[in-house]
Amino acid sequence: MSGGADLPQDRDEILSLRRGHLRYFPVVPGRIEFAAALRQALLDERPDVVAVELPGWLKPLYMEAVDRLPEMSVVMYPEEAESDRGVYIVVEPGDPFVEALRTAREIYAEVLFLEPDAIDRPHLPDLYPDSYALHSISHGAFVEAYRLHPQPRNDEMADHAAAMAWRLQGTDPERRVFVALSLNLFDAVLDAMEQPQEAPAPRKLQFSELLNPHPDCLAEITQEAPFYQELYDRQRDEQWPASAIDRRPWQVRLLKEAELSYQIQTGEKLAHWQRRMMARFTRNLAVMESQLVAGLYDLTVAARSIVDDNFAWEVWRAANSYSWQQTHCQLETINLSANEVFLHSRKMRLRRRLPRRKQRLMPRGLKQRPKEALPGEWAEQVDGTSICSYPPEDLVIEDYGRFLKSRAKSLLSEDRVRVEPFTTSMHDGVDIRETIRNWHQGKIYVRKLDRVSGDVGAVVVIFDEDRQGRYSYQTTWLGEHQNESDMCFYATQPFDHMVGPGIGRAEYGGFAMVLPPRRMFDVWRDPDYDFAETKAERLLLAALDYCVEKHVVYVASRPPRSIFRSIAAHLSRQIIYLPIGQLSPSKLKKLRVVHVLDGHERRKIAKDYLW
Repeated sequence: MSGGADLPQDRDEILSLRRGHLRYFPVVPGRIEFAAALRQALLDERPDVVAVELPGWLKPLYMEAVDRLPEMSVVMYPEEAESDRGVYIVVEPGDPFVEALRTAREIYAEVLFLEPDAIDRPHLPDLYPDSYALHSISHGAFVEAYRLHPQPRNDEMADHAAAMAWRLQGTDPERRVFVALSLNLFDAVLDAMEQPQEAPAPRKLQFSELLNPHPDCLAEITQEAPFYQELYDRQRDEQWPASAIDRRPWQVRLLKEAELSYQIQTGEKLAHWQRRMMARFTRNLAVMESQLVAGLYDLTVAARSIVDDNFAWEVWRAANSYSWQQTHCQLETINLSANEVFLHSRKMRLRRRLPRRKQRLMPRGLKQRPKEALPGEWAEQVDGTSICSYPPEDLVIEDYGRFLKSRAKSLLSEDRVRVEPFTTSMHDGVDIRETIRNWHQGKIYVRKLDRVSGDVGAVVVIFDEDRQGRYSYQTTWLGEHQNESDMCFYATQPFDHMVGPGIGRAEYGGFAMVLPPRRMFDVWRDPDYDFAETKAERLLLAALDYCVEKHVVYVASRPPRSIFRSIAAHLSRQIIYLPIGQLSPSKLKKLRVVHVLDGHERRKIAKDYLW
């Protein structure tokens, strides 16, 4: 019974971060949350000595680099005595060890460098939980959870920990010592402190130099994005608590700045569904890597996948922004890559598509695009008596409508798949997944597809619900032959953007297509649809009303209101919802462009003006 009573006390002693005059503070190197927590602890305790896990023979260069902060520096020395390959260490404000040196100077504490001169730091696996957890739990709870699952050790780690322990054993027991060291070395150092250690062999001094990293390469060589480090450095002087360091709002701010620059460079805006899908995509990437918040690489991957390479470039460029870094200074400026600083790095190739200002070489005989002789000449040729579409665009949009119908029917079919053991018929083929899952039973499983009753008779595509009134052009087009749908749509004003005489260019906000043709009245003035709250709902009501088949495809960023399910059921119809985020963004971007011609006679010359 007495042993059981002593167990909690022994556990507290084991998990304690204090050993006599030494106060240990394990950190995850390079993480802003730990830098903020360490600074707060130093300001609260104000120790006499701050011991930092950094190489002692590089102390003069580190202290010079600290004097240059917030401008970043790079410490360089040869990998071996006579090697052409260099080792580069970035001195950045978001690193906990660099923060320990900065704060030690502020509180007038002595600085002790712990790493020995005889050996280099061993290459330890950086397998840490996401430091964002410090936003929710205490530093002590984080360290305790990590120590419950220690990482394997080797002789190189033991020698390194013994040399650091020798430095700590030589400190004055009458002075309070604050020890900042890596979390994966903490237990090894504690074990080495249990017995006296011998002094490590002295190191033959090598050439070392302090360099200035070029502003364009910071995002590649720093452990935290320069954008985050600038925000942190601006907040550290306000002495905010460590829990106030929240990288989620920082990510939102980073993406907003990238989006603004993307809009200026390309003239395009991000849709709400793209932002929502990026949030979901980055969350999934973070979960795959056992992290709580996505990193810069994951943000860039999501930007390229959901939007395009141009937006991914703007995200990367915004993350690389750092106001204090200069191209020219007293130090030599060097442009480094990630391969020169880190052992392992991931690469991504971005292909930006920007307008070329220089005239390209063109084949002889290729006609130049016609231009207006005088501003407003083409607009004056619009008489407004009739309008029509451009037939090649009609073919493209009709083909895409058939694609959406086919995809909707396949989704309905997949919902009605039955899987059963093979007996006498193969039905629609072997279900490999279910067969492997039940391999121990020795049975083969087959798929049976139930037929879907009814066909798809209407398609509604909503790019923007237009709650701000941007798409003011509303019209209804009737099909000119039996294979062309009746179509109603809302778009921007086409004749505000003239691309030819009597030829205007607009952008769809949404459209609805219904077969068979020549049955649709003016949807926008039909009083039966006046209870619709948005233009998108009016299009859906028209599609349900004019559809002669059972199914109506509705493509949008979010499903329609539940009342439309009831309306569809009352009309013996069924709405098939397809999230627009599941479709190709590049295809949708091309599909959104519509040209309106002022009369059928414009079709003869349209090919000379439309590209």
